[in-house]
This record gives sequence, structure tokens and C-alpha cells, in this order.
Amino acid sequence: MCEKVFLPSNSVEENRFETISDFKWCVDHGGEIEFEYNDVIYNITHPEGKIHISQAFKEETGVFCDSADEVLEYIIEGKKLREIIKDVIVWDRTI
Repeated sequence: MCEKVFLPSNSVEENRFETISDFKWCVDHGGEIEFEYNDVIYNITHPEGKIHISQAFKEETGVFCDSADEVLEYIIEGKKLREIIKDVIVWDRTI
């Protein structure tokens, strides 16, 4: 008989990015991220060798980037992600 094993997920505090370097390392190494800023959810994924950032379920808000530095230039509510990345709520990240 097989038993289901549930691994504990990280807490929001464990998921948060403490530095821009931490964020860049995660993204540049293929990390997929779901985060929230002012009650809006955003996703960072890696389709077809690119990095894609957008509001969740709103593809028209998405852009493709070649590096984490480009992702950090993405504008959210008039601010570059670089300015707010340490303030977002990171719900999930793969790295």
C-alpha cells in the first residue's frame, strides 16, 4: 500500500527575496515564481528558453525577457519590479 507524503511548503517569509541578487539568482537558474503586490498576482515562468512575466491569467500584460535584469525592469503600478521585489509577497517559488 502506498502512502501519500506531503512535503511542507515554505512559508511566505521563507519564500521572500531578501536581496535583488537572491531574486536574480533564482530567475537566472530557472526558478518559477508566483508573487503578489497590492492584491494582484504575478507569475514568472520559463517557456521555450525565455523568461516570461505577467499578471496571472492576463497574458496581455506579459513580456518575454532574456535575463533577470530585464525582468526587474517590468513595470508594476508605475514602479520597476527592481524597486519593489523585496516588498512583494512570494506565494511560491521553485528555487
